[in-house]
Amino acid sequence: MRLARIATDSGPRPVCLRDGRWHEVADPYADTLTFTGPAHDLDGARLLAPAEPRVLLGMAHNGAPGDRALPLQAFMKSTRTVIGPEDPIVVDEGLGQVNVEGELAVVIGRTCRRLRPGDVPSAILGYTIGNDVTAVEQTALDDKLTQAKHGDGFTPLGPWIETDLDSGDVPIAVRVNGVAVAEASTRQLAWNVSEQLVHLTRYLTLGPGDVVLTGCPFTLGPVKPGDRAEITLGGIGTLANPVRAL
Repeated sequence: MRLARIATDSGPRPVCLRDGRWHEVADPYADTLTFTGPAHDLDGARLLAPAEPRVLLGMAHNGAPGDRALPLQAFMKSTRTVIGPEDPIVVDEGLGQVNVEGELAVVIGRTCRRLRPGDVPSAILGYTIGNDVTAVEQTALDDKLTQAKHGDGFTPLGPWIETDLDSGDVPIAVRVNGVAVAEASTRQLAWNVSEQLVHLTRYLTLGPGDVVLTGCPFTLGPVKPGDRAEITLGGIGTLANPVRAL
C-alpha cells in the first residue's frame, strides 16, 4: 500500500493510492483506513513530506559491516529540517562542503517502547526515502552535529510511504544533475532496521509519524546551489530536490 500527504485547497491531506488516484483518508496510522470521499488525480497533485515526525533520528556510523565494531548510536535532527519532494535544500556556502546522503527512512506506525525483535514489524507503518543532508566540514567542529545537520531543508522525505517493503536489501542510488554519484544497498548497513529500533526504543518512546534515517552506506555526493539531487530507492521511487543558496 502507498500512502502520502498532498496539498489541497483545504490544506494538507493524508491520502492512499487506490485505483490510480489519491484518495483522502481520515488517519493513515489507524489499524483500518477510513476513506473520507475526496479523490485526486496523480497528475497535478503536489506531494508533501509523507510524515510529520515529532521525533527525527539518524543512525551514526552505520554505513558498512565493519561499523558493528562501533557502538550502535543515533543523533537527533530538528523536525524543522523536514521538507517534501521538490522543496529546496538551502545551503549556506560559508559552512563548507555539503553532501546529500540517500537513506532508507522508517516511518513508525504506533507508540512503542522497549521493542523486542518480534515486535518490530507491527511498529512500522512503512518506509520512505530520506536524504540526510550534511555540512560535512562542520562535523569536526561540533560533535553534537547541530551545525552539520540542522540547516533549512536538510531532511527531505518522500515521495510517499510504501507499507510493503523488505528492508533488508533495498538498492539506493544517488544522482546529482542527472549524473550517478553513488550506488549501494541497505544490505551493507552494519545494523539492520530491527536492531536499530530495538536499540532506540530502549531509551525513548517513538510514536506514529516519527522517522528514523537508517544509515548511509556511502550513498552520498557533494552539492552546491543550482544543483538538483535525486535519491532513488528500489521498491519506493525517487525523491528529487533542488539546491539553492541561503
